[in-house]
Amino acid sequence: MLHNIEIPEIVRCDSLLVDGMELLKQSAEVIREIVKEKELADALEEGGCDLETVRNIIQGRQLPADLRAKVWKIALNVVGKGDSLASWDGSLDLPEQSIIHKDCQELIDQLSVPEEEKPVLLLDIESVITFYCKSRNVKYSSCLGWIHLLKPLVHLRLPRSDLYNCFYAIMNKFIPRDCFMKGRPFHLFRLLLQYHEPELCSFLDTKKMTPDSYALNWLGSLFSYYCSAEVTQAIWDGYLQQADPFFIYFLMLIILVNAKDVILAQESDKEEIIKFLETSPANLDLEDIEDLFSLAQYYCSKTPASFRKDNHSLFGSSLLGLKDDDTDLSQALCLAVSVSEILQANQQQGEGVRFFVVDCRPAEQYNAGHLSTAFHLDSDLMLQNPSEFAQSVKSLLEAQKQSIESGSIAGGEHLCFMGSGREEEDMYMNMVLAHFLQKNKEYVSIAKGGFMALQQHLADINVEGPENGYGHWIASTSGSRSSINSSVDGDSPNGSSDGKGVKSLVNKMTVALKTKSVNVKEKVISFIENTSTPVDRIPFNIPWPDRASLERHVSSSDRVGKPYRGVKPVFSIGDEEEYDTDEIDSSSMSDDDRKEVVNIQTWINKPDVKYNFPCNEVKENGHMFPSHLLVTATHMYCLREIPSRKGLAYIQSRQALNSVVKITSKKKHPELITFKYGNSNTSGIEILAVERYLIPNAGDATKAIKQQIMKVLDALES
Repeated sequence: MLHNIEIPEIVRCDSLLVDGMELLKQSAEVIREIVKEKELADALEEGGCDLETVRNIIQGRQLPADLRAKVWKIALNVVGKGDSLASWDGSLDLPEQSIIHKDCQELIDQLSVPEEEKPVLLLDIESVITFYCKSRNVKYSSCLGWIHLLKPLVHLRLPRSDLYNCFYAIMNKFIPRDCFMKGRPFHLFRLLLQYHEPELCSFLDTKKMTPDSYALNWLGSLFSYYCSAEVTQAIWDGYLQQADPFFIYFLMLIILVNAKDVILAQESDKEEIIKFLETSPANLDLEDIEDLFSLAQYYCSKTPASFRKDNHSLFGSSLLGLKDDDTDLSQALCLAVSVSEILQANQQQGEGVRFFVVDCRPAEQYNAGHLSTAFHLDSDLMLQNPSEFAQSVKSLLEAQKQSIESGSIAGGEHLCFMGSGREEEDMYMNMVLAHFLQKNKEYVSIAKGGFMALQQHLADINVEGPENGYGHWIASTSGSRSSINSSVDGDSPNGSSDGKGVKSLVNKMTVALKTKSVNVKEKVISFIENTSTPVDRIPFNIPWPDRASLERHVSSSDRVGKPYRGVKPVFSIGDEEEYDTDEIDSSSMSDDDRKEVVNIQTWINKPDVKYNFPCNEVKENGHMFPSHLLVTATHMYCLREIPSRKGLAYIQSRQALNSVVKITSKKKHPELITFKYGNSNTSGIEILAVERYLIPNAGDATKAIKQQIMKVLDALES
């Protein structure tokens, strides 16, 4: 009896305890939210708050409604911008003015604002659109979706000047060029969809449903066309903080992926499926946004960087490069990857895109010279010997799997096909590509420009000449069959009889594929496992481009090879009378609106900043810009001051300390310091970027930077 009485009491106590713990957790989360909101409010109130500060405080959370306007203005880089409409006479006299007025009135009717405020708000919205059309010489059309872009901004109740500046910034930074039916942005999205979801892409292609037929208003309105005001604000909160215009593509991709099973099961006609797709963002709830962004980040991490780099001209105000960019994405067989990314990707450690390169040129071209990590698949076999081609494909996939498992530098889950770069010769390679795409193989790409582009790139980056370092990337299988076979069969496991070392991993795979042995697959797999075998330095006779140096800007991740030990000192003083021809190509950063604006003092006070050196950045033409060099444990940043905005600066440069290969000064001008970035090894120095600064007390600065570099190198070696 006693036992029967006590059990309910224990159960009740346990239940109360669980409920109490849950209540405590919820209370703690609420307190954290309040603290974060207070921290953000204080930072915004103090002024000078930059986007990174906001990110660190918010940490992916939804913005408080009363602080959203301030944060969006920071993210759009319009804080402190003047009134662009101040000099305008206010004339609402465009030929399509009646359409503008009608669309603006419809927007006002959807808003919950007091009646007495509606006329002023209507005039503001109509003025913004009219002035934008006049200043940009654009003809207005309702199908452009500008009204839907303005809707989230109008909810913020901004003054007219801020409303225009925010609208202009969004149009400039986040709405791609040619955002209309059959426009380039939608051809690019199809290639992204095909890369990640080839089955879904093939289904939509079969139904002749192109992305512009269902995603025009997704991209043109940044989802505000179909999503509720609350969901749109939450999406924009995250998207604007990303400061990456291409991220919208991955949000669009996730919406499609989420609907994949429903789409593939559809037996409706084309128009019904398009309608289903077009309106699918309307099903998003606030609770979905966190998962939407997390999945988008994942797919983003699995996408080659060339997706952005080769299409950067889609966004921004600069028209540079548009005339030269004549790539017809509508005719592209699959996503193209630059040869520089292919070389860099497989040198990186950890997560990220790694390529398994498949060289599809004829055997004689491959044997003459090829990328040392490339697998050979003779595309001619597809028509000439289908059974051998099928066996080669099977061996290729097995080799890819084994290379990934063994951690080979040749391994990668992303298949990249390389041809010669000459259209007439690559016809068969395109057939091979189509074969893999028809099998719904994900992560399939093509090396942009083929082997010719690889040759040119290697010529460009080897500033010391072809004799230094070229063989590291290019291998050859030319030679007698007997000598090659002896190394393949394992007669010389530690090196060939002439002492030059074993043939490269991929050379072995090539020979194995060309034998008729029943053990072809086993040989290929066994050769993949040995990843430390050195590659023979085989001379490769191609025309060497007359180019003294490389002129381009690289990020800290844009490197190949290992840092420099056993080479020339990283710091030297020389009486250099001429400037090097190496110079950063800052064309991608020429538009100041694209650079991130930060608060100088906030960055100087960061706990990870070890040194701050006020200086002047010196360009090759002699122009100087007041700047700050900030040194952390691993990187060096250049913050260029903004003359019109005191206390703020652009992030002009970010370089990894372990990419510094040389620091020099002039004897006649010891304050002028040159930093050279790139790779250094026993074959020579490969310069990838050069920066120059005029630094007061340059001796102290270079000494501190050199010491920090040596710490990084010691850490890397240990």
